Amino acid sequence: MTATAATKMVQCRDCDHRVSVNAAICPQCGVALPAKKRLSYGFEYKSKAAIFGIPLLHIAFKYRKQPGQICSRPVVAKGVVAIGQFGVGLVNISQFGIGMFSLAQFTIARWAIAQFAVARYGLCQMGIVNEGVGQNLISFKEFGQMASEQLLLIKDSVM
Repeated sequence: MTATAATKMVQCRDCDHRVSVNAAICPQCGVALPAKKRLSYGFEYKSKAAIFGIPLLHIAFKYRKQPGQICSRPVVAKGVVAIGQFGVGLVNISQFGIGMFSLAQFTIARWAIAQFAVARYGLCQMGIVNEGVGQNLISFKEFGQMASEQLLLIKDSVM
């Protein structure tokens, strides 16, 4: 093997084991892409325009490893308009979200279009709503009554 054909070796970012720059995983600790100094994957965009330090638009479909943590965590989209797997914003489009207006799979919102919602007004498959349209909805009043009945049953079974 010639010097030009030799694979460059570097240290794994997690365990300092010597690995090839082309290695998919570290043979010592199993971390993915061990030659990369910082592993962050996905997409993130924050608008430069902000209101009280909150970006007007934040899009986050990204995972980031925090120092001292073993696994990566999803980045939460936080903005006036938040779009991502997890989102918090006045207008929220996400899988799991909180917002005033929310289009999501699971959400807590004032107005929601969702598979499951806890909302004042909802168009959802299932949810706890004050007013709404959907397959299996329950009002906050009915939910409160059911919860108090269950608590009484639990209290009676304990005594």
